[in-house]
Amino acid sequence: MSTPQTPHKLFIQMSGAPGAGKSTLARLLRRSISGVVIDHDVFRSTLLEFNTPFDQAAKQAYKLQWKLAQDIVKQGINIIIDSPCNFQEVLDQGSALSKDHGYVYWYVECKVESIDLLDQRLRTREPMASQRTGIDRHPTGANGARAGDQESRALFEKWMKTPCRPEDNIVIVNSTDDPVVLRDRILKQIVG
Repeated sequence: MSTPQTPHKLFIQMSGAPGAGKSTLARLLRRSISGVVIDHDVFRSTLLEFNTPFDQAAKQAYKLQWKLAQDIVKQGINIIIDSPCNFQEVLDQGSALSKDHGYVYWYVECKVESIDLLDQRLRTREPMASQRTGIDRHPTGANGARAGDQESRALFEKWMKTPCRPEDNIVIVNSTDDPVVLRDRILKQIVG
């Protein structure tokens, strides 16, 4: 697909369970909108490499992510936030930042209905320190620090069934389809 002309600045916030294809789609979209992808896992994994405790690395990674996003939007560059979108606060930060700088905000959710397929994807990808290596396998960087009060499978089911979504400018895709086809479908909705 040729690169579409975007008459407005785009702020795309990816969402979906781990293994749902957020990063794959974010990188495909980036090329098409001449934008930048901010990958939360890069920040978090880097912090873990410097022996930052897992939970602190998560909080610090979000702070770094939003600081970099703010700098990028000040430059007028299209942006894609590739991070878990499991909390209203994350949506609110993305929405507010885009609004404050005159960007059109879009939420793109990658859905996979099969928890077994998500598990297979997680087990076969090359993980960063902050990423799970299976539904029931915590990230290598967690070092057992994250027992949590929910069983892993239940947590994934929650992410799959009750995602945190904004009220409008939502694109939901079945990310078991071909990523290039999905990219084109998303672009058709957000840039016409």
